[in-house]
Amino acid sequence: MTPKKNNIALFFKQLPKNIFSGFVVSLIALPLGLGLAMASDAPAIAGVITAIVGGVIVSILGGSHVTITGPGNGLVGVTLVAITALGLEGAFAAIICSGVLIMLLGFLRMGNLADFFPSSAIQGMLAAIGLIILGKQFHIMFGHKITRDNTIDYLVEIPFTINDALHYENTGLIYAAIAGLISLAIMIFYPKLRNKYWHLIPAPMWIVVLSIGFSYYFELALHQDNPIAKEYMIPAIPTFAEITTQLPKISFAKIGSLAFWGSVLSLTLIASIESLLSIKAVDKLDPERRRSNVNRDLKALGLATIGSGFVGGLNVVTVIARSSVNVNNGGSNRSSNFSHAFFLVIFIVVFSSQLTRIPLPALMAILVYTGYKLASPDLIKKIFSVGKEQLIIFFVTLLITLKFGLILGITAGVITTIIIHFIINKNVTLFLRHWIKPNVLMFKEDDDKSNYYVSVKHFCTFANFYRLKQKLNAISTDNDVIVDFSMCDFVDHTVMENLNNYQSAFTKSGGHFDIVGLDMHDADSKHPFALRKIVAVPTLFGYNLTKRQENLETIAKDYNLIYSADKNKNTVFLDPFLFFKTKQPNYIYNELEDVNANFKLFDIEFSEGEFIAKEVVRTSMLHIDLNETIPVFSLDRETIMDKVYAIAGFTDINFDDHQDFSKRFHLVGENIVDIKAFFTNELIHFFECNPYYHIESNGSSLLIFSKQRLASTKEIKALLDFGKRLKVVIPKTH
Repeated sequence: MTPKKNNIALFFKQLPKNIFSGFVVSLIALPLGLGLAMASDAPAIAGVITAIVGGVIVSILGGSHVTITGPGNGLVGVTLVAITALGLEGAFAAIICSGVLIMLLGFLRMGNLADFFPSSAIQGMLAAIGLIILGKQFHIMFGHKITRDNTIDYLVEIPFTINDALHYENTGLIYAAIAGLISLAIMIFYPKLRNKYWHLIPAPMWIVVLSIGFSYYFELALHQDNPIAKEYMIPAIPTFAEITTQLPKISFAKIGSLAFWGSVLSLTLIASIESLLSIKAVDKLDPERRRSNVNRDLKALGLATIGSGFVGGLNVVTVIARSSVNVNNGGSNRSSNFSHAFFLVIFIVVFSSQLTRIPLPALMAILVYTGYKLASPDLIKKIFSVGKEQLIIFFVTLLITLKFGLILGITAGVITTIIIHFIINKNVTLFLRHWIKPNVLMFKEDDDKSNYYVSVKHFCTFANFYRLKQKLNAISTDNDVIVDFSMCDFVDHTVMENLNNYQSAFTKSGGHFDIVGLDMHDADSKHPFALRKIVAVPTLFGYNLTKRQENLETIAKDYNLIYSADKNKNTVFLDPFLFFKTKQPNYIYNELEDVNANFKLFDIEFSEGEFIAKEVVRTSMLHIDLNETIPVFSLDRETIMDKVYAIAGFTDINFDDHQDFSKRFHLVGENIVDIKAFFTNELIHFFECNPYYHIESNGSSLLIFSKQRLASTKEIKALLDFGKRLKVVIPKTH
């Protein structure tokens, strides 16, 4: 069966699960769509239209696999501003233009747009969005509609709203506030009920069901009207026939105004960033470890937004919460996104008249909870643990966004990050020279092992991370990757956080992703995402160990070795080796040594050449002191260059009885007779059956290493094991 037929068969096999997961997601999408639209001052049905159009178009044309699309939390504030400034008809026009720009980003292959913003600035922007949502909807949740100039004023008014609610005399407002509080309690405590049957109906849908049930209880059992004040109930919802036949009016009259294009750019920026961040997060949840085609997704999201705007919907974005629910309920391909849109259509066709029984405070409670999650105090604690400078970036972005808007807020976050990077690195000219263009080199080291080595030099920051990301994205996650920062002076928080995501993805797929070369860098905290800067004399070893150093400590315990991370300039034991005759050892560090100091693995920095030709190299080596005399020799894998040298008269030592060994290995030394006697059958067979290493004898000890770069923890384990087994088979000379 061809791969295409296999994929079709798998699609239909998984279809029932995807239909079910789509149904569960629709139970969340319905109340959220209504709530997000009304929070944006758009018609309630606009949010549901957005989810339907997005679900259909993106499921067919998109480049992701398990994502769900619809109206986004982050767009509430900017949509509200657009509708206030342009009117509803003008806002639909801005949404359509925003869709065109999002499509253009996809065609321009700008799927890495989110990588150009510092992580802490993005978190500050999302927290500000959370406060914008919470600030306005909190008052409606308590049955207290107010109008203020900005979000900060809405937040300041919260204590007064609570006080007013405690003194309500209007019964309708009391019931409205109670509905909001009960709904908020459901959102807070429902996730704590660890029952899979209860969770088949998500918390937002329970709020809808209970709200409608409450209305029917008064109507059918008590023969009374719904006691909640009429102005706090969802207004009339159009039928499906009305939605499809009565398209909204769209006005491009203000297309030449600054307010129009300000709204378009804000909608485009937030929709793009929210979608790209969500796609990246959902890819980590995908049980099949697939990577989304983000540029294709942007095109589909842009087209869906254009369609949504024409039929009365909002911007279509990829949403993380609903996508997570999709994965958790067995969603495995884009048919779940289509199914969720299909069930929303059914809900509108069958139940549109029932939706008016839902009180506004109940829907706003869902958004208040969402806003709190985006701006949780735990987020501040987490950012502070990464580094104090990250907290500055976070708060600058947050406050500027709240006061002046999202565009200025994220811009302020980027500028603050750049200034902090200048201050930390001190040399602004050097930093700017390499800020945009880091030197990223990648090559495949061993075809048999699928081992990739990536070297990053100079500076690696949020502004140029995309270059490193391009290299990493070209590697399948079931391979082995080593990213070496030993020649990189500065690595920022955004890069460290993204690399952690790559480590998780490779680990889940059976690959290995190791970061090396940061052991000579310093950080202000123990957090693995803290920015790293190389220092001449690190003073915090033992406190701010890197992940690799923590792994080395664990390896030391497993092998009964003593570990030391500190620099050690006592390198005289290396002087007798031929390898260091033309190289200058500077220091060794990250030593793993046995109690007798006969077996030592270490990282080393050495230099070769002088003046403008001087190069600094860092690598990992194993030294074995044999405490006896053996021949002086050097053993390495035979290469094409060795054959060229042979023509020039530089021949190696061959063994007539071991043609395979003689063909594969390059063995040199002055005392040929003693060397041939030393290389017994057992020793030769050992080398033939094990990986290639450079092995050098100085007459009493061995120096062993693989490549002239720092080794990953996996390679260190292999080197230690190789050395221990080699020591056993080395023939005794007395």
